[in-house]
Amino acid sequence: MSRPRLLDLFCCAGGASAGYHAAGFDVTGVDIVPQPHYPFPFIQADALTVALSGYDVIAASPPCQRFSQATPEDRRGEHPDLIEPIRQRLRDAVARGQVWGYVIENVPGAPLADPITICGETLRLGVRRHRLFESNLPLFGTACHHDRGAPAVPVYGSYGQRAGRKPVDVEGEPSRGTPVEVGRAAMGIDWMPWPNLTQAIPPAYTFWIGAQLMKHARDLARPVTQETRTQPSRAAGSATPDTGGKRHCRCGAELVRPATGRWPRHCSHACRQAAYRERTKGAAA
Repeated sequence: MSRPRLLDLFCCAGGASAGYHAAGFDVTGVDIVPQPHYPFPFIQADALTVALSGYDVIAASPPCQRFSQATPEDRRGEHPDLIEPIRQRLRDAVARGQVWGYVIENVPGAPLADPITICGETLRLGVRRHRLFESNLPLFGTACHHDRGAPAVPVYGSYGQRAGRKPVDVEGEPSRGTPVEVGRAAMGIDWMPWPNLTQAIPPAYTFWIGAQLMKHARDLARPVTQETRTQPSRAAGSATPDTGGKRHCRCGAELVRPATGRWPRHCSHACRQAAYRERTKGAAA
């Protein structure tokens, strides 16, 4: 199987891209401003208008300042909310069969739909840096194991932009006193200057997700047989036979198979949420 292609929107300096690439994707980055440190093919463009055709998966990391706890509450409204418009764009691309998968990343508190959480300390990085990931595909996050016995490395800060903090050379000591080399080691990134590092997603996060996406890619490449048509559905907890080329949602509605060849698990986002509530209620009981 050839390497599937992934377009990384809002790519910045390529932390997320590096993880997807290590998982097996050919990655191209998109950002509205030049990214001289980005290590893969790059397109300078607006994520809301750039062409999406020719890729298998679209990843997106819209600006997080509107939802970040680091942003003062009285200033959050000054920052754009791009999650909903980018989500709609990616869902439309999946519905049209342009791509078979999407992933949206953001910070805790962002309005993602049924997101998973990834914790850097659980992945044995030097940062905790919890991040949320939404997808149209079933993905698994990590638990939180804050048990390293050492405090997390503080890879954040305004690098001298706030009053009272001394300016910093991007290759020198950041404003909170963490040497750049220590921050890079904690994040698993060795090519970024400090300003990019403070905003980056550790590649280990997207390698974790990319490995799961690669399994979906392998599943898509397999020929559909009667055996695979009658495999148990993880969402409904029962078999969903494909009688006469038809499948049905948990609510009874007929499912529509997209041009990509992968059957959806639910007829709508509302049904997906209802199945999720049933699963979590059963686990709590």
